[in-house]
Amino acid sequence: MKKTKSLLYSLAFTVIAFGTMSCKKTQTTSDGIEYTYIKEGKESPKNGEFVLYHLVVKTGSDSTFISTYDQDMPGYLQFNDSLPKQTGMDEIFLGLKKGDSIAFESKADKIFGVENIPFFLTAEENIKVRIGVIDVLSQEGLETYFQAMQESQAKKQAENAIKQLEIDTQKIEDYISENNLNATRTESGLYYVIEQEGDGVEIETGDLAFVHYAGYLMDGTLFDTSIKTLAQEKGNYNEARDNQGGYGPLEVRVGMGQVIQGWDEGLALLTKGSKAKFLIPSTLAYGDRNAGGPIQPNSVLIFDVEITDVQK
Repeated sequence: MKKTKSLLYSLAFTVIAFGTMSCKKTQTTSDGIEYTYIKEGKESPKNGEFVLYHLVVKTGSDSTFISTYDQDMPGYLQFNDSLPKQTGMDEIFLGLKKGDSIAFESKADKIFGVENIPFFLTAEENIKVRIGVIDVLSQEGLETYFQAMQESQAKKQAENAIKQLEIDTQKIEDYISENNLNATRTESGLYYVIEQEGDGVEIETGDLAFVHYAGYLMDGTLFDTSIKTLAQEKGNYNEARDNQGGYGPLEVRVGMGQVIQGWDEGLALLTKGSKAKFLIPSTLAYGDRNAGGPIQPNSVLIFDVEITDVQK
C-alpha cells in the first residue's frame, strides 16, 4: 500500500527510546503482525487531526536503517477513520493513540510490502520496529510545533557554525604560517591572497565573472579545476567533461548565490586580470554537509582563481 511505503521511507522522523517492556499487552493484526504495547495511550485522534510520532526500524541483527534520531524531525500522519486498512502496518499506524509506545517484529515483506522491500533485505528477514506517539495535534498545533522545532534547529546550527569557524580559522592560520602567505582576513572569516593585481574593471554584485580555478583540500588534494592541463597533470582529468566542453573559465553571476559564499565574497574583491588564492572555512563553503568526492563535512577549501573577463 503506497501510504505505508511513505511512512517507512520518509526521512522526516525522530526516534523513541527503546526502554524496558514493562507492559506486555499484545495484539495481532489481520495479517499476523503481533505488536506489544510498551505503554498504551488513551486519547485517539479525531478526523483531521495529526498524529506526531517517533520511529526506528532495525534489521534482525539490530542494524538500524531508519532512525528518526538522525533526522531530528518526527513523522506525522493525518488521521481519517475512512482510510482503508489493507495491511497490518495500516492497522497499526491508523490505530495509534496519544502516548502509545509500540514494539513489534515481523518479516520484511509484511513490514514493507512485497514490492517495496529495500534492496539490502530479503523478504523473509526479520525486521524490528518501534513507534512512539509524541502528540495528537490540530493543523495549527502541527504548524506551531514544526516552526518551533525549525527555530531551535537554526539556533543550534548557528552555534555550531561559530564553534566550527574557530576550528577552521586555526587550521587556516597554521596553513598560512607554514606556507609563508601574506593573507588578509575578512569579517566573515574568508582569507585571501592577491597574487596578481588586475587592471580591469572591478567586480560588482550581478556582474558576470569568467573564472579559471583550481580547488584543493588542505592536504593538497586537487578536487576540481577548470584547467584541462592541470587536471591531466594531477590525475583529475574527466574525458566526458572535456567532450562536453566542461574545461575553461567558469561563468559566475557574482553575489547571486550561484557559488559557495566564500566565492561570492572573494570574487567581489577582485578585478579583471586578478589572480588570487581563497582560503575558505567550511562555514563559507559546504558546512557540515558531505559535498561528494573528497570534500568531507567541515572541510576547509583552498582555491586558486584567475579572473579572465568581467561583463557588466
